Amino acid sequence: MKRVAVVAIGGNSLIKDKDHQTVPDQYRAAAETCHHIAAMIQQGWDVVITHGNGPQVGFILRRSELARHELHEVPLDSCGADTQGAIGYMLQKALYNEFRMRGIQKSAATVVTQVLVDRNDPAFQNPTKPIGSFMDEETARQRAAQEGWTVREDAGRGWRRVVPSPLPKRIIELEAIETLIRQGITVIAVGGGGIPVVEDAEGNLVGAEAVIDKDYASSLLARSIRADLFLISTAVEKVALHFGKPEQRWLDRVTLQEARRYLAEGHFPAGSMGPKIQAIIEYLEAGGKQAIVTNPENLERALRGETGTHFFP
Repeated sequence: MKRVAVVAIGGNSLIKDKDHQTVPDQYRAAAETCHHIAAMIQQGWDVVITHGNGPQVGFILRRSELARHELHEVPLDSCGADTQGAIGYMLQKALYNEFRMRGIQKSAATVVTQVLVDRNDPAFQNPTKPIGSFMDEETARQRAAQEGWTVREDAGRGWRRVVPSPLPKRIIELEAIETLIRQGITVIAVGGGGIPVVEDAEGNLVGAEAVIDKDYASSLLARSIRADLFLISTAVEKVALHFGKPEQRWLDRVTLQEARRYLAEGHFPAGSMGPKIQAIIEYLEAGGKQAIVTNPENLERALRGETGTHFFP
């Protein structure tokens, strides 16, 4: 059996900055990341790629809002499915080209992935995840009254809709993902944290107006397939203590016990590195062997142990 890695790529792997947001821009960014992932595959890894989708969901919601005088608006769960397909297509195309150039006899496939959440998750009573475009307060309160939204002021930048962010419980398409891995196919799955679904009284799946954290869902996937490596590709080469402060210290190797302590001490804020570290902790606690955090351009060096922050049980 080959070694299996879950590689979770963040928003910076698709959108570099506010001046490079178009679909061609996103493809070029995806192709850069896939160049490094293909090198990893060439070294003998079987890879499952997960990805964020926050900006892309926002784009769909904004288009939907602008066209609401003519067309039906798109529900949030369908936005998630749309982005899984579109981003999966970009990654598949980029990987196809990389495989062809490198002479690798492999293919890639995207699994539109549903992720079960608990309908009684407390997050449904306390929406916190901002989505969609910014609005002035009057418009936000109008939409809240008309649509039943929860709206909040967002860090002085305007008002936005906020939705629940429940914890992922089960990956519905897990068997399909495992079958593809066994066939040697590079799988793209659990995009954007997965499409959140709940079970109704009869056990049928129903889409939920919610957003699942991508890193938590990626950790669940890594645990479920017993991945040998959980690699989070993000905006920084390494994780730091006291980030951005004079006493900042980059971390090279971190044990599970140290990761728990650093998180409890508040080194990793909830809005940035916190969910990534929590996701790694849960992966290691479930028997995971190793996790790495680094940026896309340093994936290969991190795998050789030359950079990145490495987490061990």
